[in-house]
Amino acid sequence: MNNLTVPQKIDALRKQMQAHGLHAWLVYTADPHLSEYLPAHWSQREYLSGFTGSAGYMAVTLEHAALWTDSRYWVQAESELQGSGIELMKQGNAATPSLEDWIKQQLSAGQVVGVNGMALSVSQALSLKESFAEAELEMHVEHELLDAFWENRPLLPVEPIYVHELEYAGLPRDEKIAQLRKAMQEASASVHLISSLDDIAWVLNLRGSDVAYNPVFLSHLILTADEVMLCVDPAKLSPDLIDDLKADGISLYPYEEVDALLRDLLSASESSVLIDPVRTAWAICEPYIEQAILGLNPSQRLKAQKNDKEIAHIRRAMEKDGAALCEFFAEFEKQLEAGKQLSELDVDEMITAARAKQEGFVSPSFATIAGYNANGALPHYRALPESYAILEGDGLLLIDSGAQYIDGTTDITRVVPIGVTNARHQKDFTLVLKGMINLSMAVFPVDEPAPNLDAIARMPLWRAGLDFGHGTGHGVGYFLNVHEGPQSISHYGYGRPNMEMKEGMVTSNEPGLYRTGQWGVRIENLVLNQPAFKTEFGDFLKFETLTLCPIDTRCIEISLLNKEERQWLNDYHDMVRERLSPLVMGAAKEWLITRTKAI
Repeated sequence: MNNLTVPQKIDALRKQMQAHGLHAWLVYTADPHLSEYLPAHWSQREYLSGFTGSAGYMAVTLEHAALWTDSRYWVQAESELQGSGIELMKQGNAATPSLEDWIKQQLSAGQVVGVNGMALSVSQALSLKESFAEAELEMHVEHELLDAFWENRPLLPVEPIYVHELEYAGLPRDEKIAQLRKAMQEASASVHLISSLDDIAWVLNLRGSDVAYNPVFLSHLILTADEVMLCVDPAKLSPDLIDDLKADGISLYPYEEVDALLRDLLSASESSVLIDPVRTAWAICEPYIEQAILGLNPSQRLKAQKNDKEIAHIRRAMEKDGAALCEFFAEFEKQLEAGKQLSELDVDEMITAARAKQEGFVSPSFATIAGYNANGALPHYRALPESYAILEGDGLLLIDSGAQYIDGTTDITRVVPIGVTNARHQKDFTLVLKGMINLSMAVFPVDEPAPNLDAIARMPLWRAGLDFGHGTGHGVGYFLNVHEGPQSISHYGYGRPNMEMKEGMVTSNEPGLYRTGQWGVRIENLVLNQPAFKTEFGDFLKFETLTLCPIDTRCIEISLLNKEERQWLNDYHDMVRERLSPLVMGAAKEWLITRTKAI
């Protein structure tokens, strides 16, 4: 059954559904850890549908199939789904039914919906069960039906795990475990299950390479008042690391043992387990859902607040990244001026090569987005060998890129002119820049919900009747995932819990503006929550800008900036020049000096 077409795969799935008494099957873009980036082993939606976008989910009935994805991927999905028999559902369109409503339209009372519970979060499962019950539909958790016909399914990764040394981590693992046990006690939980990979890596001061762009490893971690159990493939651990973990009181079990361990620990009815419903798989927790205490993983909030040693290293990583970007932009502009034909793919290759020369570089922190003109209007565009643009003519090039260093994670977006920019380019660029600067200058109370800050960045755009469809800021990990919670500067997340801004959090500041088919603008720095001052009204925070790279003043309509905004930009460029000048030389230094001149 090798090389099946998508229609053949759908037919094979339907045979499995019938054999299991199912009338619908749901396929999510997820793994047992609810990760953003998936190992190839869990690319079940991509395998079944042929759609390669990073976000989307499917539903298959005995007669119909549909795939939902958001506006970033509509054009791509329409192309990749042609001839598949799968209907594209444009998620976010008012006329598009939700997956639940579509299933209710397709099925009758008493029929059964199946799903792989290892690729479904607890919160998703509870929501689906409630919704389907309204239509008298049952939901059954099954093993992965695709295994019956998915030949040569990629194996689970077995990359080695290594220590993130205390010099970088700043806090030993035993102290982090003690913090978690205190949180367990406060929640009255006898057991705590952590399945989210970045949380596990942070708690244990370990890193891995199982997932692209994220230095994490496949595992589950279970804590009790006196035990710590790590479920992981032992082949990933060196003998020295095994001894090190055991010396710290950490017991090792095979990756698949998590179910058996929980069964033993929760056999007593009075036992309780603390789980994060958004970051834990339903199949693991379903037997114990009555004993579950649902809440944010305490480690998520703890790791979001970087300690002093982590912050010092992050600043150093930003300097290295800034130096690499100076090298890249100097060479990039030199080649353009020499008349060399460059493409979006060249940008990706050149920027990664420049970073790779820096000490402690590990990998990109996500797939580089280099979008010229119309491609820049797609917020999550990625150039591919079979589809990319040549940098010719006039317009704007948007470059969103980042790196993993042993001492920090970076994420930066800059827009640069190709050829000549026009007044509309400059106005759009400047309005976005105003929003980024305004948020950079914000002062706000400790514990202010992050979504409340979003309007500060959007106000210059709103005043012009403009807007953008993504959040302004996401949390960023420390040599961990480039997208990290719990904070999110996005009014789309208004009202969600655990969004309070705390000292030590690192967040992106990235307003944008996208003109479909024409160009896109996004300007992004990372910022650190720092104490501002204390008054009789409470403690206040401000942002320290961490990212160090010039903002291209050739794209600015200076008359649109007020005095305070111009001063901020000139001060920022003074800081960038001062901190990066000792790290670069030759053409890169000349480029840095030119691009940081005051306006």
